[in-house]
Amino acid sequence: MLENKNFDFIKNEIASDDIVLFMKGTADFPQCGFSSTVVTILRKLGKKFHDVNVLSDPELREAIKLFSDWPTIPQLYIKGEFIGGCDIVRAMYESGDLEKLLIE
Repeated sequence: MLENKNFDFIKNEIASDDIVLFMKGTADFPQCGFSSTVVTILRKLGKKFHDVNVLSDPELREAIKLFSDWPTIPQLYIKGEFIGGCDIVRAMYESGDLEKLLIE
């Protein structure tokens, strides 16, 4: 994995909360439909989460893609583990797997 000056920031963010969402915009004002969808799912499940706005820093936006080796935003982390983007989160929500993971 290519090291990046933002990797320490990303690691700290992921370690600071059980549920962290790197997204475009904020939970209260999502800046893309995919980010909005993940926020809606997490709120439907009644889970508090920490949001990180990647639009506030272009370098962070690129760094999170390198960090996770995942090309798109949003990116959800639960208990330090990368879960995936909007499509994966939506599929896990619909199958019930996301709720099970959040309960564990």
